[in-house]
Order: sequence, then C-alpha cells, then structure tokens
Amino acid sequence: MSATMSGSGSAPCRFAHYFIICGIDNETGLEPDALAALYQWLEADRQGRDPAAVAEGENFDQSPLKRTFKSKVLAHYPKNIECNPFDQDAVNMLCMPKGLSFRTQRDSRAPQFHSFLITREDGSRTYGFVHTFYEEVTSPQICSAMQTLHQMHQAEHNASAHNCPSASSSSPSSSSSSMDSLASSLDEVESPTSAQGSRRNCGCSGEGYDSVRDTLYVSKAMCLITPMPFMHACKRFLSQLHHAVTSNQPPPLPLESYIYNILYEVPLPPPGRSLKFHGVYEPILCQRPGAGELPLADFPLGEAFRLLGVENLVQLFTCVLLEMQILLYSQDYQRLMVVAEGITTLLFPFQWQHVYVPILPASLLHFLDAPVPYLMGLQSKEGTDRSKLELPQEANLCFVDIDNHYIELPEDFPQFPNKPEFIQELTEVLLSFGLSPEGGNTSPAPSIAKQTSTLETELKSVSLSELVDDKRNGNLGGEALDVLELLQGNPTLERLQALAKRTGVKVARLEALAAGQKAVGEESVGGRSPKEEQELRNAKLNVQLREVFAARFATMFADYESFVIQNSPDLESWLTNREQMHNFDKASFLSDQPEPYLPFLSHFIETQMFATFIDNKIISQWEEKEPLLRVFDGRIEKARLYNVRAPSLRSSIYQKCTFLKESAQAIEQRLRKIDHTAIHPHLLNMKIGQGKYQQGFFPKLQADVLASGPTSNNRWSNRTCSTQRKVDRHRQPNDHLVLDNDLKEKYMQEARNLGKNLRQPKLSDLSPAVIAQTNWKFVEGLLKECKIKTKRMLVEKMGREAVEMGHGEANITGLEENTLIASLCDLLERIWSHGLQVKQGKSALWSHLLHYQAREEKNELQSESPVSNSQDKRKPESSVGLPALRVSLIQDMRHIQNMGEIKTDVGRARAWIRLSLEKKLLSQHLKQLLSNQTLTKKLYKRYAFLRCEEEKEQFLFHLLSLNTVDYFCFTSVFTTIMIPYRAVIIPIKKLSNAMTTSNPWLCVSGELGDSGILQITKNVLEMTFDCQNIGRLTTVQLGHDNSGLLAKWLVDCVMVRNEITGHTYKFPCGRWLGKGVDDGSLERVLIGELVVPCNDEDGGRTPPLQRSPSQIRRISITSLTGRGNKPTTVQIQESIGEAVNNIIKHFHKPEKERGSLTVLLCGEGGLVWALEQFFHHGFRTARLFQKNVFVWDFFERAVALMVNADHIEDIQETPEPLSLTCESFCRYVNAINNMPRNIGKDGKFQLLVCLGARDRLLPQWLPLLAECPVITRMYEENALLRDKLTVSSVVAVLQTVNDFPITLETSLTKCFEL
Repeated sequence: MSATMSGSGSAPCRFAHYFIICGIDNETGLEPDALAALYQWLEADRQGRDPAAVAEGENFDQSPLKRTFKSKVLAHYPKNIECNPFDQDAVNMLCMPKGLSFRTQRDSRAPQFHSFLITREDGSRTYGFVHTFYEEVTSPQICSAMQTLHQMHQAEHNASAHNCPSASSSSPSSSSSSMDSLASSLDEVESPTSAQGSRRNCGCSGEGYDSVRDTLYVSKAMCLITPMPFMHACKRFLSQLHHAVTSNQPPPLPLESYIYNILYEVPLPPPGRSLKFHGVYEPILCQRPGAGELPLADFPLGEAFRLLGVENLVQLFTCVLLEMQILLYSQDYQRLMVVAEGITTLLFPFQWQHVYVPILPASLLHFLDAPVPYLMGLQSKEGTDRSKLELPQEANLCFVDIDNHYIELPEDFPQFPNKPEFIQELTEVLLSFGLSPEGGNTSPAPSIAKQTSTLETELKSVSLSELVDDKRNGNLGGEALDVLELLQGNPTLERLQALAKRTGVKVARLEALAAGQKAVGEESVGGRSPKEEQELRNAKLNVQLREVFAARFATMFADYESFVIQNSPDLESWLTNREQMHNFDKASFLSDQPEPYLPFLSHFIETQMFATFIDNKIISQWEEKEPLLRVFDGRIEKARLYNVRAPSLRSSIYQKCTFLKESAQAIEQRLRKIDHTAIHPHLLNMKIGQGKYQQGFFPKLQADVLASGPTSNNRWSNRTCSTQRKVDRHRQPNDHLVLDNDLKEKYMQEARNLGKNLRQPKLSDLSPAVIAQTNWKFVEGLLKECKIKTKRMLVEKMGREAVEMGHGEANITGLEENTLIASLCDLLERIWSHGLQVKQGKSALWSHLLHYQAREEKNELQSESPVSNSQDKRKPESSVGLPALRVSLIQDMRHIQNMGEIKTDVGRARAWIRLSLEKKLLSQHLKQLLSNQTLTKKLYKRYAFLRCEEEKEQFLFHLLSLNTVDYFCFTSVFTTIMIPYRAVIIPIKKLSNAMTTSNPWLCVSGELGDSGILQITKNVLEMTFDCQNIGRLTTVQLGHDNSGLLAKWLVDCVMVRNEITGHTYKFPCGRWLGKGVDDGSLERVLIGELVVPCNDEDGGRTPPLQRSPSQIRRISITSLTGRGNKPTTVQIQESIGEAVNNIIKHFHKPEKERGSLTVLLCGEGGLVWALEQFFHHGFRTARLFQKNVFVWDFFERAVALMVNADHIEDIQETPEPLSLTCESFCRYVNAINNMPRNIGKDGKFQLLVCLGARDRLLPQWLPLLAECPVITRMYEENALLRDKLTVSSVVAVLQTVNDFPITLETSLTKCFEL
C-alpha cells in the first residue's frame, strides 16, 4: 500500500490525488441510468430473448422518486495524475453506486458518508472517501420533467389499479431467477418515508411529486481520492467542507483555498510520523505507522466487531483465509466497506489475491456468477428477507448479513486453531475498551452530559488505570492526568468539592477534567477535542485487535522459513520455472504441526495467498523484502529472542500476544506529540466575484486555480521526493544484478496470476463485448485450475515414482489427500455454477444430476426397459463367481440418496464426487451427464463453461487422468453408513466335490470393524449382507461345523465385494477344511488383496502400491518344498529382511495413513510367510504313515522335550533368562493348542508368530529352538535353523520390530487366552 509510485511532480507524495464533485448535470437533464439499461440487456440475454429487441422505453410502473437517474462527474481537480490516471466512469459509479436519488421536503435528507477502493491490475489500491448530501433543485426544466414523469406514473398506475392487491407478487418468475431477485434488492433508493408510503398505498398516494407544492432535492457527492486509507481525516475534512456550504456564515476563506491546500500542500506523513493539517474550522490529525509496525489501517475495526460480534467475525476471517466466496450484505455502503477492509486488514502478513469489490454496483451483478473466490459487498433493500435473495452459487459461499448480525457458513468448514482461547483474548481487548464481544449494540453513544454525570459519581471508586481506558471519556492528556491524580488523592480537596456540590457551586474545571470533555470557556483536555480523543481510542483499539491476529500467525508460522524450498540460482531461472516448481515442503510442515491445527492448516497452505507469501519470501533473496514480509519476519525474530522453545517442538498451547501495550503506545505518542504541521490554507490568486457564497449550494469552483499545484515552493513535496531520489540512487548500483524491468514485471505478473483469474472487474467499460471477454477469462481460468489440481493430486498420490520423474515432493498424507479432494469438489461446484440460467438448490452440480435423473427415469418408464442403453455398459466380470456390477450414474445417485446421514444437497454432491472418484468413474459419469445437450442448453447460458465444447473435453480428459491412481475417499470418510456386501465362496471343483454336508460360516473384517459371524446356506456358496461400513477389507474367517458325511471341503478362495464402491477383494485359500485332511483345520483366517479389474475402458489403473500383483497361493508350503521350487538361503534371508522393513515403514507413517498391519504380518510376503520359509528350509518332510509333518509338529515336540523332567534339570543349570524363555514358549504353544478354535497346524504357526511379534518374544524363541535337541531328528544338517550365524543374523533383524507397538486384529486372536 506504499505510495512510492513513479509519477510527475510530487503527486506520489501528496495526501490526496483528486477532489471530485458528482451530481446532476443541469444541461443534459434527467437521463435514465445507462447501467440500468445494460442490466435489462443482460436480463434479456439470460432469459433467451433477443437483447436488441428489449424495449428502450422507460419503466413507468415505478415512482420517479424511486427510479435511478444518471449521475455525472461535474468537476474533478487536477485533470490527471500520471501515477494514478483518473477513471471517470469507475469513480462516478462508486461515488454514486445507485445513481442520482431525489427527495422532497417530506423525506429524510441527512448527509451520508461512505468509502470505496479501486484495485488496479497490478494489485495496488486507491481509496475514495465520499460525502453525499442533498441540494435543492433550482432548474425549472428538471422540476417540470420530474412532474411529467410523475403524471405518467400516475396514469400507468390508474390503468392497472385492479392489480393493486397483488403488487407485491407482480413478478412470479423472479423467485427462480438469481439475478432478478438481486436486482429487486437494489432497485429502490432507501427513503424511510416514501418506502412506508408505497407499502401502504402501492406507491399511488398523494406522496408523489407536485412541482407547486413540493421542494425537490437531488443527491450530490464530494469525494477525495487518496493513495492511502486515511479514512478519519478525509471524513472530517469533507464534513467540515459540507458544513461550510450549509452554514449561515460563509467560511473564513473561499472553498478553493481548502481544496487547493489538501490537494497540493498537504503531504503524506512520513512513516512513523504524525501530521496536522487544517480543515475549514478545526485542525485534523493523521499518523502513519513506522517501518516495524503493522501497516496503516484506518477503518474502525471496533465497528466491524460491533456489527458482527467476535464469534461471527472469527468465522468470517477463517472463510477469507481459506479463500471461499464471501458476500457481505447491508443497507449501508460504509458498513460494507468497514467490514471488508477490516477483515482484509486482519490477514497480515497475507493478502487477499482474488476479486475484491467491497461495494458492488448494480450494473456488476453478473459478477456474482464468477466461478472464482471473491469478496464482494452488496447493498440490501430495507425489509428484504434473506430467503428471497437467490444467489447464483452457494456451495462454497459465506453469506454475511451485517445489519442482522448473521452469518451463513459453507459446509465442511475447518475451525481456526485455538479458536476458544483466541476469541477469549479478543474479548478481553474489546472489554478493556468498553465494547461488547457479542456485537449488535446499535444504540447511539450516550450524550456528553450523561457521560459527565456518570463519571462524576464513579470517579472515586475507579482506579487511574481503569479511567485511562474507560469507554466513555477517551484517554486524558498527560498533564491533566497528573492534576487529576493529585486531586483524587487529596482528602481536603475532596471535602471541599463535596461541600461545593451541596451548596450548588460548580467546580467546572475539575468536572470537565474528570469527564475528559471541554468545560465551557476552557481548552479541551490535552489540547484535543472529544472527536480527536475518540479517534485516538479507535486507533489504539484497531492496533491492539490487529496485534492479536498477527500474533496468531507469528505463532503458527514461527518456523515457516525452514520449509521454504530455495533451489534456484537466480531470479530469472526461478521466474521462468515458477509453475513447475515446489516452493514449500507442505508434507514436512504439516507433520511438524500440532494435531488440532491440521484440518485448518492443510487447507490454508493450498491457498493463493499462502503461495504468494512464499513466492515473496523466495524473491526476497534477490530483491528488497516486500513490506508486509519484512514486518512479519521481524516479529518472528523478536519472538524467538523472548521464547526459549526449540523450533522443532510444536505445541498447541495458546500463547497470548505480548505487543499490545507497546503498539498502542507508539500510536498514542505520535498523536500526542505532532511531528509535522502542513501549510495553512491561504488566499489564492482568484477572480473576484466568481464562486459567490450561497447557503445550501455547493459553489462552482474556479477550475484554473485548482488545475495545478505550486511549481517548486512546496517544502514538503521537495523533501519527500528528494528522499525518494536518494532511495532510487541507492538502488541503481544493483540494477545490473536483476532482470530488465519490463521482462521482470511480465514474469512477476505471470507468477502472481497462477491459479487466479481476475483481481477486480473493470468498472469503466461495461459493453457486452467486455462482459463476454470477462466470462471467457473465467472459462480459461477454470480449465487451468482443473489442470493444476489434477496434476497435484496425481503427483502426490504416485509418491516416489513421481519424484524420480522430476515432479517434486512425494509423501501424501491422508489429511492432505482429503484437502485436495475437498478442493476438487469445490472446483466442480464452481464450474457447474458458472453461467447458470436458473438457480435451484445450493449445489448446482446436484441440481443438474437431479434433472438428469428425472429425465432418465421418465424415459425408463416410457420404454418400460429396466435400464436405458446409455447406462447398460457392464464391467467385464473381474472374477469367477461374482456377477458383474452395472456401471450406472443413476444407481450411484440412488446410493447417495439412500444415505440418511447426509442432509444437504452440497453434501450429496460431494459424496457423489467421492464415490465416483473411488470407483474411477468420475470422468465417465460427468461425460454421460453432459451428453444430454438439450438439458445442458436448458440449464446454462451460452457463455457457461459447460457449453464451451473444447474446454469441456479437456476438462474431462484431466479428470480421466485421476483413474491411474487408487482413492478410498468415499470409504474412508463415510464410516457410519450401512453398506451392502456380496460374498462368494469358490471351491476347487477338480479336486473335490463342491458339495458339503456341513454348515459353513463366514466373518468379514476390515480396518473399521467386522461383520460378525454369518451363517451360509448349505451348498449355495453365495450371500449378500448389509453391515456398517467396515472400511478396506483385511481378513475373512471361513469355517464349518464338521457335521454330516461330506464334511471335507477344498476351498480355492473367497471373493467379497462392496456393492456401492464396487471394490472386490480376493481372499486366497487353496487348502482343505476338515478333520483328518491337510492340517486338520476347520477354520482358516484368509488375508485379502484388492482385485484390480482388467478393464481397458477404465483408462488404465495401476495395481495397488502395497504389494506386487499376487501369485496363486500355494496349497501348502510343505508340498512346495518337495517340488524343486526351493528358495535359496539368500532369498529366504532377504524375504525376512523385507518383511521386517515393511513393518518398520508402516509405523513411520502417520497413524491415519498406515493401512492394514495384518497384511504385512500374514499376507503374501509378510512376516509369517517369510519365517515359514525359514523353518521349512532343510525340514525333513518324509511322510510317516502317509501323514504330512508340519513345522507345528516340531514346536510341539520341542515343548514336550522342555516339559520333560530330565530336560528341566538340564535347564536349571542354564542361565535364568533362557529358562524364562523356555517357560514363555511352552505357555504360548499350550495356550494355542487349548483354544476351542480348530485353526489347523499352519493356522497355529501363524498365530504363534503374530503373538511372538506382538509380545516381543520372537528374537528370544529362535535361539531356544535352534539349541533344542529335537532339531537333529527333524532338520537336515544344512538347514538354516542349524546354522548359528544365520540364526543370530535373523534374531538381530527381528529385534528391530521390538521397538514398535504391534496390535493384532481380533480375527487372529479370538479365543486365545494365556
């Protein structure tokens, strides 16, 4: 916001750039507002009528006093400034956003103040401050024109008098139109009297305009344009100027003297200094923060808190930080400006990067259709109900009704970190200034007399410190405080004062002193008026509230520099490669944050304002630091000096702001001791007789006097500009180090514009061609955003592969993934909201889906076919036994509609997107939705994104790329919903009869729970069941009760499918279940793997990242060893190392992203599988009496030997630890054997290994078994178990698992008791 712009003369150093008068042009007379005509053109286009055919006649339905007429810039001085060119259309529109308004003597004509700002394309801002007042119309032509218009209105009204009762609902279509209802809230100029009259009599009473009876008044505006937001100073100057016009006495000097003075002789105060200049009647103070302080913000933050309350304001602040769409709504333009500027001021050190229009003129209503983040203010009409306000898009909208202290938040909204403590600290600051934290107190301040009497009675009991901060008196000057302290502490004087009061004598000086007000005929306290006192209090409150917000960011981002990635040798190469580079290590930063902060921070670090902040940090290596960044880094450095916390230890303990008093004192010192005084206004070299004073009328100013400033006699401009030249000279030697300025500016703009479309709508040219061009920019921006988002999602998901291919950081966390998906949902909502004809419901996407569903179901009924052709594509059967799942957009919608947990349309749309993404059907479904072009044309305007064919195709292609990775974003989020599952048991038919006489059962387990025992009908082998979402499936327990003659069962595998997401899991078995066959198991725990459908249509899926594509599971390890497939000793040791390594990696991931530990223990390539190979190496597998020998047999014999009395005596001679190991091994083996479950010998081996890993006993058991005498009978000489070196190396590997807390699924440990 600094004013160091290049420009001719001293313009950049001046306090004000322009003085402007807007109002009615008596020569052109009454003109209907051209912008209102443009609005009609837009409406005709929206409704599909020919815009050219819109009648150009005027609307006589409306009273002429309520119609908008064209205002004009009547004069502006100077004509132009090079550094800030004058934009006449924009200034006129923002000075009088609703055009001219007329009043009669019956109406309220109180002057109004409002401010506005214009954001230039480079992001810099210019501020405007407007004082609007009413002036009597003296032109007979305008009075007679108004009389004629009123008569025509009366005639029109009488002709349709029978429609009077239904006047309020005369436009039935308006409720369905987003823009109509918005227009209705802006089509009337508030006039309490006339509004009531029109409500009573439908606008046709005698309260219209009669040129004989009534005096006609018209609005006029004075405006100052300044480079910096000195709101209070400008408001006081304009107010004094208006007072000079309406006063009985002419002002001391002609008005030109004061205007000339503020335009050319009052400089900007230097940083860290205060300045006094002179208005018409009294001096005006302003001050500017120093280099290390928070930047200038003069809009009253206390007012913003009063209007909204602390809770609402913090929620709004969070929405702004997360770059949602923000719409402020109020009758008062200044309230819109105060809240908008207040909230953006609090963002320090960040800056709002998107569309920012605190006052949205009626002609720019189509900007609410913008599919980008925005912060806009909309004027409401008195009595307008929020429910009648239809907005183009609401899925990601924060709606703020300022006048009713009400805020509507978007769904899925993360809370600001430490919100309760943060609100408490803000509340304490507000209370110290006597403001209510709830806000909503709109009562006027108590009168001065009342303040004085209240303070007199309280004076004795109030301590000095409380008095200084008391709400009603303002702070007292230093000298006065000393006197008051002396008087308060003196009992004699107190008795004298009491006596004086009883006798009716007034001690005027003391009372005035106590009240902080002027006593009659006395100077004001400390030489300042009550207004100045109030301004000082406002300034102190402002800075203290801002410090609390700034301290939160300084705490949250104290170590942000450690995560900035700076790997470019120079600025040019960084700017050239900006789009491809990662500038911030997001994953590491988030892993370093306290858990409660993550939901907010993971969203915030994806915003444009954070990206720009990091860009500025990187650019500061080669250039001077951006001012906000410099102040923020200074704060962090200062906090580090005070704070002994090690940067790596993050804590969520709330730290209060420590700068409050210090920052308030800096402002107070500047305002108490004025550093500079500007030249007084003086007589100018003017023509005599022109601009004669006439009470109540703003004079015509002498243009030649105000057209240009002094040539070189202004000491202020010389001083400030010479400083600027020194700075420029200082910079010159470094110029050769940086780029050519034009090239750098081009690169900077490109870098800054990444991910955002338009900073500010262009106000000066509003032709249909410009509007079309703006919409085209939106379409391009949406497509670019889609490309960036899908690429980011792919890169994050592909992990290490992507990094090797040069795409930046890997390591996506579940939290980050969720944030990216939420951001994709938001983008799709914005795309579907762009160019919407008629808004229905809060979610444009879900509304479109419902329209599509209704049409398809209607077609279905007419054709009497179960499914329409477009939906009858079936996925090829991915496996034997499971019927194919139909791909159906409508079916997926029905699944979502059946979920009672989701209550809103926005929620349903997001759930549908997540489901489609998980099923890898998002692109296909949306393509199908948009294939119904008739429906799309009906719902969307011609310029809508969804009707731009080429962009739409590219958009669908970007979404198709997401099919290359696996998402579980539906399953992992909707954890409480009921899901239908289908299970099929597939026997090996070649080897056994598929029939069995026993009663089979099944229990399916997943990451979130299990299904419980499910009985399967004999010989059916297929079942469906509903149960609460059990997440990704991990194990199936399969068994039977061994009843009947055919109680042996050879099962190949079990297939289970989630019928909503279509995920199919295969649980390989390849073993018998039955007594006296295989290992005698009646129950097996099978480990699942996700089946990858081989479907070309799906756009190529990658196999799961956890394991290589699975091989057919062995029938048993024992039989493999006899087939010449024996793994080598090296392979066995490597497989143990890899299995242990995978377990360690599992625990190094954040808890929520770990996946299934059961797969790593018992699955293909898991720890059980690796140790099974180890124990089978050199195992004597000769069949004894046609019976297989299993490793479990070896364990049982070892236990028998250990329990044997003779052997126990041997053990007693061994060291104590070994005897304890013997005891633990025997206890575990016996406990497993005593279980009521029939899990077979291999099942028992699996359980023992899992329990040994959990209880950290495996490394102790292995040497014990290697030393056991049974080994010589059951193992070959060359067996690994008999090689001491190998055993000790395996023990060393297994010991590394002991560092981690292994927990086992219930399906594994069920019925096990030690």
